[in-house]
Amino acid sequence: MNRVVRIHDTIDDSDGVASPELDTVHGPILYLEDVTVSFDGFRALNLLSLYIDDGELRCIIGPNGAGKTTMMDVITGKTRPDQGTVFFGQTIDLLQLDEPAIAQAGIGRKFQKPSVFEQLNVFENLELAMHTDKRVWPTLFARLQPAQRESIAEVLETVGLTAQRRDRAGSLSHGQKQWLEIGMLLMQKPKLLLVDEPVAGMTHQETERTAELLLSLAGKHSVVVVEHDMEFVRSIARKVTVLHEGSVLTEGTMDEVQNHPRVIEVYLGA
Repeated sequence: MNRVVRIHDTIDDSDGVASPELDTVHGPILYLEDVTVSFDGFRALNLLSLYIDDGELRCIIGPNGAGKTTMMDVITGKTRPDQGTVFFGQTIDLLQLDEPAIAQAGIGRKFQKPSVFEQLNVFENLELAMHTDKRVWPTLFARLQPAQRESIAEVLETVGLTAQRRDRAGSLSHGQKQWLEIGMLLMQKPKLLLVDEPVAGMTHQETERTAELLLSLAGKHSVVVVEHDMEFVRSIARKVTVLHEGSVLTEGTMDEVQNHPRVIEVYLGA
């Protein structure tokens, strides 16, 4: 598959921040092809190939050590592979960008443990995360414009925290903190969201609300969810990818995956 790499081509988003040009018209939004990562002789990823479509919600499952975290580390620039190709759309070679540049290009990552500014209120957390010019001079004199306030209000509505907008983030429940962090990512206007075990430690009601939230994001964003809770995966998954020993074992619907003999053998259990 031929790709034209134009790392230095940029467009301006609505906040005036230059971002690399993203082309998803001619193919998927994310390509990983033959990616291998070794740590002290152990292959965390072994010729991994994965393709995510624009607007897709994909669930990634697999046993511990399958390579899920390493895969996300490679996508976000934290880990450099020994070999392989990693493209964001048709034009952005992620292996030529560092972590901040990858985030600016439109890839947001949410880790399992929520990371919010607990002493600030919910609104202030979203304001701080806004996709704007973070240089010192503009920040010193920054005043929220009406469009920016509207953007924050929209994200508050999306993550279900409008009523908590003035509450200190540290006072939120575990689930609400997770939603706030997703909201903080949304303020950065990502095209692709990587979400790691979003429902770990949540109540049943919080888990249901998280499923609704992630489903609502699909289409507007591409969403990759790494999760161990099979019931949660079933509630949101259209397509599931199973990783094993650093490679894709199989892909398909949840029913297809759960009935796959090798998946039963290595992961789900008979």
